[in-house]
Amino acid sequence: MREKVLFLDRDGIIVEETQVDSLEKIKYIPGVFSALSRLRSSGLWYFAMVSNQDGVGTPSYPQEAFDIPQQRILETLRGEGIAFDAIHIDFSLPSDNCPGRKPKIGMLGEYQSDRYDLMHSVMIGDRLTDVQLAKNLGCKAVWFAPTSRSCELPEDLKKTCIFISDNWAQVASFLLDESHLAPRLALVERKTKETEITLTLNLDGGGQGSVHTHIPFFDHMLEQVVRHSGCDVNLHAHGDLIVDEHHTVEDVGLALGQAFRQALGDKRGINRYGFELLPMDEVLAQVAIDFSGRPYLQWEVDFKREYIGTFPTEMVEHFFKSFSDSAQCNLALKVGEGNAHHQCEALFKAFARALKKAVHRNPYSLDLPSTKGVL
Repeated sequence: MREKVLFLDRDGIIVEETQVDSLEKIKYIPGVFSALSRLRSSGLWYFAMVSNQDGVGTPSYPQEAFDIPQQRILETLRGEGIAFDAIHIDFSLPSDNCPGRKPKIGMLGEYQSDRYDLMHSVMIGDRLTDVQLAKNLGCKAVWFAPTSRSCELPEDLKKTCIFISDNWAQVASFLLDESHLAPRLALVERKTKETEITLTLNLDGGGQGSVHTHIPFFDHMLEQVVRHSGCDVNLHAHGDLIVDEHHTVEDVGLALGQAFRQALGDKRGINRYGFELLPMDEVLAQVAIDFSGRPYLQWEVDFKREYIGTFPTEMVEHFFKSFSDSAQCNLALKVGEGNAHHQCEALFKAFARALKKAVHRNPYSLDLPSTKGVL
């Protein structure tokens, strides 16, 4: 049986794009270990590293400065179950016009034999020269770049490039035809006369991201949602704060709810329900959520203060009501008496942890968690 080859660039794909001439400069691309491990363990691919390393062996880039980090990279990958069957590295400079330098295929002649199935092989690289290499070689390409750059793909490379993404989990799921395991992503851009919001969401992230609403206490609460939900969220909101906080808080809740609704898709395989009982010093918060397709808010919260710092406590209920309406979920929140800051923070943390449970998906099931057949 002819072997399919997975050609992999190194810099920009496995490690960050830079001249890696010391161990300190090795920084791995997020998600690369789990993705390549999945691809390797599938047994579907012959792994070949294909890389240009400009001027190795010259005074400015001694051979040893390349060899030591390269060995460490390969050892680390092997420790994660990722072994390469072949390594092809061109050390020439662009001015040398070497026939083995990508996108030329001079060092890949061995793959043009009956042993390999180039038609179904794939090159993964972060540069358009990698896509051009794939075309020259007669295989397909995955361009490891933000999908927003798809407009930069030249017309003559569109048949060669079969996928564009800079998310390793997404790339692995595409190549393994495991769409049900692909990261659940959403992009929401909301612009009104009152606010302008851009929000990206990855339900299958690691609790990373950044939040900027220009309302410090609100940012602090939303950061709890990011960290404790396990979702990746990047949120930038500009609102008419010269009026008050109302429009920004409301529209952020609507945008976040919309992002969850989009990312969940048809909701197959998810838990659907999530709940959390969370103590924070003298207060106890209880939150339950059901992504039922029906919005409803139950609110059993009594703040004894009108403001936490400069943030109006009435806006907390309004945020959760906006989220419930937009996400089309049942949301029940309750918190005991105590310090208003603790009450609010406990609610946001419990909300985040309830979200984490509700959006969790069973990788071995595509069942819809409803007897009605639709959510």
